[in-house]
Amino acid sequence: MSTSSSRVNLQQAVLNLDTLPSMPVITQKILALDLNSDEGEMVMLKLIEKDPQIAAKIIGLSNSPLFGSSKHVSSVADAAMLLGITRVKSVTIGIAVMSSLAKKSSGKLDIQKLWMHSLAIALALRTISRAMPQKLRPLDDEIFLAGLLHDIGYMVLNNLDQARSDELHTRLDAEKNRSCIDIEAELLEMNHAELGAELARHWGLPDSIVSILRYHHDPANVQASEGQPLVSMISLAEKVLVSFGIPEHTSSEISPEEWAGLGIDPEKAEELIGQIMQQAEEASKTAGGFP
Repeated sequence: MSTSSSRVNLQQAVLNLDTLPSMPVITQKILALDLNSDEGEMVMLKLIEKDPQIAAKIIGLSNSPLFGSSKHVSSVADAAMLLGITRVKSVTIGIAVMSSLAKKSSGKLDIQKLWMHSLAIALALRTISRAMPQKLRPLDDEIFLAGLLHDIGYMVLNNLDQARSDELHTRLDAEKNRSCIDIEAELLEMNHAELGAELARHWGLPDSIVSILRYHHDPANVQASEGQPLVSMISLAEKVLVSFGIPEHTSSEISPEEWAGLGIDPEKAEELIGQIMQQAEEASKTAGGFP
């Protein structure tokens, strides 16, 4: 446990650009590309191919039952054909970000479970989106990027102050009837949602992504509008997967109004929850070797 003299002031730390991790180079390059052009797509695929670790993980994900491939995928180009170029972009950024933040010892933060949780949330968002009216659905690349990065604040905390990160995860394991936000309010100046949003802002990610990271535990906040409907979608998905991966102890109660607010008939909720749980089980098998 950290002492008061050794604690990092998180609010001050996130204002110090040298303290926050740098955006991975591959992420910088991909975000600068125009993926609406054949040239942009080709450049991105070549960037991925030059990174053996990311390429292997993209191909591995493509060969999982999650995406229903009927043939063995053996190249990044084949993976892009199966997953779609925007999803490959989002998954690549997610892997690169988590891998760069994972270079420091993870302590009591279980990065494998965090990745598993994040992947399951991304897949849940895809399922929820398909049940929504077309006009309300967010863009496909935002769906996966939001899902994979929504809890990145846990890794930011671990980078800035591992002692308090360890203390947080010890308490999350011990205090199972309390939410992560309540415990973080006692322990930290900034919770994982705020820390993740600050990193996204520091990296110049879209305002919608910053909002999603900041408010996914507080979807009713009036300032969450920039990230809607994904803020509400993630909040709902985390209630479905309340005990999957990392323990956040979020409430599992979902009101009919929450489904209806996304344009989904509450009577279809049970079927959607079943699909999300099934995908989460597949994600747990696929998550090996990530990030």
